[in-house]
Amino acid sequence: MRAEKCSHHKEPLISIVLDTLQKNKQALVFVNTKRSAEKAAEDISKTVKHEHTSLNKLAEQVLGALGKATHQCERLAKCIQRGIAFHHAGLHSKQKELVEDAFRDGTIKIICCTPTLAAGLDLPAFRAIIRDVKRYGDHGMTDIPVLEYLQMSGRAGRPRFDTYGESIIVTNNDSEKDRVWDKYVHGEPEDIYSKLAVEPVLRTYVLSLIATKVVKNFKELIGFFEKTFWAYQYHDMHGLEQKIHKVVSMLEKWEFTFIEENSIRATPVGQRVAQLYIDPLTAHHIITCVQRATSSTVKPLSWLLMACRALEMRPLLKIKTKEYDIIQEHLATHQPYVLENEPSMFEIDYEDYLNAFKTSLLLYEWIDEKDEEYLLEHYDCRPGETRHKIETADWLLYAAQELCKLLQFTPVIKDISRVRFRLKYGVKEELLALLRLREVGRVRARKLFAAGIKTLGDVRQAETTTLARIVGVQIANKIKQQVGQDTIGEMHEDLPYKLPDRQTRLAE
Repeated sequence: MRAEKCSHHKEPLISIVLDTLQKNKQALVFVNTKRSAEKAAEDISKTVKHEHTSLNKLAEQVLGALGKATHQCERLAKCIQRGIAFHHAGLHSKQKELVEDAFRDGTIKIICCTPTLAAGLDLPAFRAIIRDVKRYGDHGMTDIPVLEYLQMSGRAGRPRFDTYGESIIVTNNDSEKDRVWDKYVHGEPEDIYSKLAVEPVLRTYVLSLIATKVVKNFKELIGFFEKTFWAYQYHDMHGLEQKIHKVVSMLEKWEFTFIEENSIRATPVGQRVAQLYIDPLTAHHIITCVQRATSSTVKPLSWLLMACRALEMRPLLKIKTKEYDIIQEHLATHQPYVLENEPSMFEIDYEDYLNAFKTSLLLYEWIDEKDEEYLLEHYDCRPGETRHKIETADWLLYAAQELCKLLQFTPVIKDISRVRFRLKYGVKEELLALLRLREVGRVRARKLFAAGIKTLGDVRQAETTTLARIVGVQIANKIKQQVGQDTIGEMHEDLPYKLPDRQTRLAE
């Protein structure tokens, strides 16, 4: 790879990157937003020409990572053709893996990324170039923490690759340079504070300790927390004890625990909530919604909104000012099918409720067979972010299924199962029968349906040559073999798809 002469060389970031390439080294460029990562990668790619034969192949793999390439995929592929890439949470997991592997083997020389890449990945970067030391937060643009700067700087000079590394902060003027030097180079890292007393964390751990019988009464519960970092740091066990009292009362009120002869025990429902590794408040929310569900009030959006109201779905999509009236109109249309009371517009929770509703609309559009490009354009939600929300919603709906089984809310289990199946494939309900066939996803199922092959019976009756014209000879043969052997009947009719609980998935 070689650098080209161009007017952009006067820009500090470009100059540093080109110097890195001339040294035949690699660098990570840290910026503060996903958009900035993409823009920086494009600007840099315009100043270099590639000489690596495998870059075109890598670009093709990036384009093919999704069923249909989005505009983001195309932008990444063009950058990769010049040996530059961007990396952020909005990329599909396959694309992130391709970029990371190509950086490790030296095919990709520069990655423009958000700070999320600073943690957990061992990448051979000679330089960590930090372009942005400010980030937009609740109080406008603020400096990033010193700890975050150190984390990003720590990516430079990896063992086995370099004997030393360079961390470079890009500033606009001398006064900014002096300020950054004092704050980050000579500054002290911030103190680390325990988050144990935050209620969602405390709820989860208290129920877990009780459900697993690590503690058997309130005295043992307090004794456990006396040995935590929180107690060591704050020396305020009285304050924490009050919070624990409050949490125990909540768990008892929700019937996840009960007190018997001065001992605290978990109910069967409480034990399952702990096993599912969801916030007890989320479990209470799910149970409340399920109790209100009837055949006339439940629609797929009902379950999606129920999932999006859980804390585990954060961060939610934010409503833009121009969308406010549109979202409220949609909400009014779907209000009869909502499984919880809508908060008043004067309540603090109202904006969060609207954000949850917008997120549920994104998921609903996905199961209505809208592709990633459509979701990116209409919701500003990138494929990687969409996939993460789909997986989280599936986990929460699986938890809802398990709680329904335990509480014998049998009528709604089938409804939730169908929504989960549709979430997995992103399809309308009319395609569910065809998706029980191996080798058939949303695209092939839609092609078969459009050709009049709508059920497994239609597949069984169709000629192999007819199927071959729709999905290809090899897939057609595999499909006919399945219906011929009647292997489809081995699958459960009502529950065609189920994922293990979150703990099992994490363990795998």
